[in-house]
Amino acid sequence: MVTIIKTRAKVFQYFHSAGKVDLSFLLILLGIVFGVLLSSSTMAEKTAELQVLESNRQFTTSLYNVLAEKAGNVFFSPISVHAVLSMSYQGAKGTTAEKYAATLNVPEAKAAAEGYNVVMNRLNSVPNVTLLMANRVYLMDGYELVPEFSNAVTKNFLSEVQLVNFGANEAAAATINAWVEEKTKEKIKDLISKDDLNGLTRLVLVNAIYFKGDWKHKFDKAATKTEPFYLNDVDSIDVSMMHTKKKFNYKSDEALDAQILEMSYTNEDLSMFIILPNKRNGIAELEKKLATANLTEITQHMWNTEVNVALPRFKVETTMDLKESLTKLGLGEIFSPGSADFSGMITAKEQLYVSKVIQKAFIEVNEEGAEAAAATGMIMMMRCSLITRPPPEFIADHPFIYILAEKKTNHLFAGRLSNPSL
Repeated sequence: MVTIIKTRAKVFQYFHSAGKVDLSFLLILLGIVFGVLLSSSTMAEKTAELQVLESNRQFTTSLYNVLAEKAGNVFFSPISVHAVLSMSYQGAKGTTAEKYAATLNVPEAKAAAEGYNVVMNRLNSVPNVTLLMANRVYLMDGYELVPEFSNAVTKNFLSEVQLVNFGANEAAAATINAWVEEKTKEKIKDLISKDDLNGLTRLVLVNAIYFKGDWKHKFDKAATKTEPFYLNDVDSIDVSMMHTKKKFNYKSDEALDAQILEMSYTNEDLSMFIILPNKRNGIAELEKKLATANLTEITQHMWNTEVNVALPRFKVETTMDLKESLTKLGLGEIFSPGSADFSGMITAKEQLYVSKVIQKAFIEVNEEGAEAAAATGMIMMMRCSLITRPPPEFIADHPFIYILAEKKTNHLFAGRLSNPSL
């Protein structure tokens, strides 16, 4: 994810334009990444971490509700967005800081920074899978960061600060995009356009996350066959449907009128939860119920049992400009040249505002495993039980919701699969 911060001139007006993956069951997620993980450290660190975890859970629900207003597939990394916004929160003052506190559900910027420090260190040391999360701050050459902001982003968010000349926009964009490609194993490309940058750009904040892991129970490729996926009660398309019968955590939720399946990776702390409405056209009703639900509570009290599972192979790619979505969530002020207050970012007495928040995300799911990556950017400008019974069937042959989580509560990626062929 990328956040672009620019400045507006005070004396004169300046016009600007504001393959298939060879893995054992692949899941690739690219775009905005906000990672939150549990840690056992000091009590203060634990408190800050838990606060970030809970705030990211709430943020996941809120952002999903906004993104799901549009038809089609949905895929994003809530933790990536939350992380980049939490970085920019460190330099916000006045009412702008208050907007961040309300939207991110973190009352103090310091708590966000301390929580993400635990998260970042944990994310980058998870065994048996590849899970990486990184941040980067690009600063206009000739400018300096406010010491408190610099300390927060480098020590807590583990971000390096790199000087670039945004006036040479093509070269600057190439530099940023090269870093994103490296951190996401070339799964996210061209996150930033040269047209997003100009001489008034002061900072670009970037977060990248990458995940690659195998399923604990892989699908047998020989069992994959062409079967229908129902887009609604009437229409269907042919997809490659994977099949397996293994023991999974499972439950049928009467209140949601849906089934929930947990598919673990080789590191069982990481799972994909699939929430499948019982009705072929039940996705809209399910989303309404989930809008006010606690996803962590929904995935509790599951039982381990043998399940007949059918799941389509799918690949989803998304590119999102998040300005409209974040405005709906209450962060519109950060995009206003006249109202935004980021006076805690750079030492120069220039009024900054966010010109763009971009996320690219990609996910691919197959028989063997999952690979995931995400990148988010913010561009800132200067203001110018044992019972004998048949195994349950979990047949995901119609739209469903899926969440990739760590320790069941830390939501790294989320999406809605409406059409596997798109």
